[in-house]
Amino acid sequence: MKAQPDADKTLNMILSRLDDMKAEETVTIDLRGKSAFSDYMIVTTGRVNRHVGAIAENVTKALKETGIKNIHVEGLPNCDWVLIDSGDVVLHVFRPEVREFYNLERLWAQNPAAAAI
Repeated sequence: MKAQPDADKTLNMILSRLDDMKAEETVTIDLRGKSAFSDYMIVTTGRVNRHVGAIAENVTKALKETGIKNIHVEGLPNCDWVLIDSGDVVLHVFRPEVREFYNLERLWAQNPAAAAI
């Protein structure tokens, strides 16, 4: 049985896959000390539904190959917004309009007033 990689290794692997898949506007939010549910949150954009789905499937496959168990994935049928929770790292893959609507980066910013500008 493979040992589960640490959060930084998982983060770097996901960021590498996002780069390979041409994900756009990728933002990493450090949640250590802010949240008990995860160490990092990644928010990224796919151009269209098919691109969002392809990114999500590629990252999920890589997580499984790395030995991470209990990966939770939501949103694959519609591919407007796909959530992948690997435990230490949570990934949100959006279509551009959906990302703009929910604006998760603003919710987790250090200074919410500055993020609203």
